[in-house]
Amino acid sequence: MALQVYSTLSRKKEAFHKEPGDRVTMYVCGPTVYKPSHIGHMVGPVIFDTVKRYLTYLDYQVTWVVNVTDVDDKLIGRAKELNTTVPELAAKMTEDYFGCLKALNVTGIDHFPRATEHVGGMILMISTLIEKGHAYAAGGDVYFDVSRDADYGKLCNRDPEQLEAGSRIEVSDRKRNPGDFALWKSAKPGEPAEVQFDSPWGKGRPGWHIECSAMATKLLGDTLDIHGGGLDLQFPHHENELAQSESATGKEFARVWMHNGLLKLRDKEGKEDKMAGSKGNVLNVDRALKHVSGDVLRFFILQTHYRSPIDLGNWDWENPNTPIPAGLESAKAAFETFTRFAERVGRVTGTAFAQLPPTPPPGNATMTLAYADVLRRFQEHMDDDFNTGGAVGVLFDLVKRLNRLADEKKLEDPTAANPGAKAEFREGALLVRDLAGILGLTLAAPAAALGGGDELVSGLMQLLIDLRANLRTEAKGAAKDNPLKAALFAQTDLIRTRLAALGVTLEDRATGTTWRVN
Repeated sequence: MALQVYSTLSRKKEAFHKEPGDRVTMYVCGPTVYKPSHIGHMVGPVIFDTVKRYLTYLDYQVTWVVNVTDVDDKLIGRAKELNTTVPELAAKMTEDYFGCLKALNVTGIDHFPRATEHVGGMILMISTLIEKGHAYAAGGDVYFDVSRDADYGKLCNRDPEQLEAGSRIEVSDRKRNPGDFALWKSAKPGEPAEVQFDSPWGKGRPGWHIECSAMATKLLGDTLDIHGGGLDLQFPHHENELAQSESATGKEFARVWMHNGLLKLRDKEGKEDKMAGSKGNVLNVDRALKHVSGDVLRFFILQTHYRSPIDLGNWDWENPNTPIPAGLESAKAAFETFTRFAERVGRVTGTAFAQLPPTPPPGNATMTLAYADVLRRFQEHMDDDFNTGGAVGVLFDLVKRLNRLADEKKLEDPTAANPGAKAEFREGALLVRDLAGILGLTLAAPAAALGGGDELVSGLMQLLIDLRANLRTEAKGAAKDNPLKAALFAQTDLIRTRLAALGVTLEDRATGTTWRVN
């Protein structure tokens, strides 16, 4: 099946309009950097990073842009609260955002344009809209005239009056129509100088919507292949972005519009709610990463098809005993299947999972006849509008199949060597590595699970493991009627039990004993 992608504009799945080898341009709306990133801010980046990874796997040449809004009313208000400047706050929160992207292995973004770097291009686009009769200046402000756009509302499939009735319209007596939106905002008394820019209409700053239009067309051209963002941006942001861009250029703005679903959760009383700063139920990424790895967070997002809501489950955010939502706890437990498998690969093959040899360019996944069905099913899911939930299911099936092979052929037992089975296992492990890579999952165990890399902790654990092994050896060598035998075994059990109480699990294997923090 050829790649099919659902577009919000056409409201149906369609065959992707480009061919492998072609250049693909993708623009996704980024953050307004006035507060630390919460996990909702990572949904879009993870999804579209995976989209780029899969398109690249199919041999498309993808250029992906994510903007940073570093001048906005929210930034001005927050900087005042913190007694800092807008640039300083924006720089700090941008670095926080970049750190979160890195933690979740979002690596595919090619350009991060800042709004303040493109004000000149925004002024030029606004001037073009005025010249073409689609916008008008009024008392230092400039507004887009929705009445001059015959198909305004087509992205939301609603007419302007319906849109106006169903949204919070910015009130101003300078507007010709209630639904007109600001392209340029005149400076207000008391606003800091760093958010005031010179323009033909006086000092001020650009409106939110014009920022994305100007940056997207500057970096990617007048017509984008893919425009993405959260469902909450469909109106007014994307509707207005589309209207002003096509009015300015006379060309189609985006061939495909992709909107991802949003996070939902239930409070301690079971009532469905949304994550919002005003409700106090925001889970910042840095807090989440104290309890789950970036891999788990990414996995959690990708379990659900991108157009569906992502269910966080129950969460009593005021209770310190429930630091993360139930959905993340479940994802953490499920993801251990992968991390344990990755560790097993090292024991069976003698090569760490992360060190498995790379697949030759252009990056096509490893495939043998034994696993051709797995690759086919994975591709079918991804070709069906990037169905990562189905693709994750295929990855689970493959890992279970390989674990069964390792168990049946005793591949971890050095005395039961089976070269053919080991070679088959290795080929399957390579495919796991390649398919996980398309999803952006490293399958690495969290550092905390392995002692956080602390040499002292590792050394003490190895000491306990060695002492336990010595006790077991002595116990096994003792005669059956020797009362010391039971006492020695009791001591080995005591070590396991006391470590378990501390959250440490010992795992006895033919090759030795390993440990992990739960």
